[in-house]
Amino acid sequence: MGNRKISRDVKIAAIKLHERDLLSLNDILDCCGFSESTFYRILKLWRETGDVVHPSRGLQGRLRTLDHDDVQYLLCLIQENPDYFLDELLHLLKTNRFISVHYTTIYLELKRQGVSLKKLKRVAKERSEELRADFIGRMAQYSPDELGFIDETSKDEKTICRRYGRSRKGTLAAKRQIFIRGRRTTITGLLSMDGLVAGTVVEGSMTKAMFMEFLEFTVVRTVKFCIIMWILIIVQLPKCTAYPGPLSVLIMDNAKIHHGQEILELVDRFGKVIT
Repeated sequence: MGNRKISRDVKIAAIKLHERDLLSLNDILDCCGFSESTFYRILKLWRETGDVVHPSRGLQGRLRTLDHDDVQYLLCLIQENPDYFLDELLHLLKTNRFISVHYTTIYLELKRQGVSLKKLKRVAKERSEELRADFIGRMAQYSPDELGFIDETSKDEKTICRRYGRSRKGTLAAKRQIFIRGRRTTITGLLSMDGLVAGTVVEGSMTKAMFMEFLEFTVVRTVKFCIIMWILIIVQLPKCTAYPGPLSVLIMDNAKIHHGQEILELVDRFGKVIT
């Protein structure tokens, strides 16, 4: 049968059955599936060492080219610049630590440390952690029911296309998809503690004039048409309240259409706060 690997648990089970005289030797050999000579060899090792497998002989094989400090240096480089290529890591390792290895060695060491290749998340270099901390501190003075978040999102024919796929090794993952953007639609909404309380959809991109109209007639106040005694009457109902009432602080991102003195004058006229 050749050198067939036998599980340690099976060997111990055979020894226990034999020592406790629960089964005959032939029945043990039939159940465990190894020969009589193998059983006696396992039994001899059990009586000599107290185990059914040979003790470990310590470290085996060739020592690794990169030691612990070299691997930590590579991890520091990856943490500082995740987009380094393997040949760039090889050059830095050779220049700064005077170690010349093949880039495959670097790849295997990084894989052993749990480092894999994945899609890179882009973070704005201009982002200031101090300004972010100041913004968080300033927002802490408001209660959740005072806050309203305004933002836009857009969709075209290419939006539903996925960027990753799976296929067998050595084959290309391909799928027929739309390459023409098609009609673009922009959705703008106001999110509060009660959910999405206002929204609008426009074809194309949201312009400054469209955003001002949405802000004045949908976010700040709601225009409704009522018929009383066969007379059409326009009623303007406030959606937001004056600060510090509910939904009195409007939060927007740094989009260009959100900038302008007219926006500040509009929210100030209705007693709102914009940030």
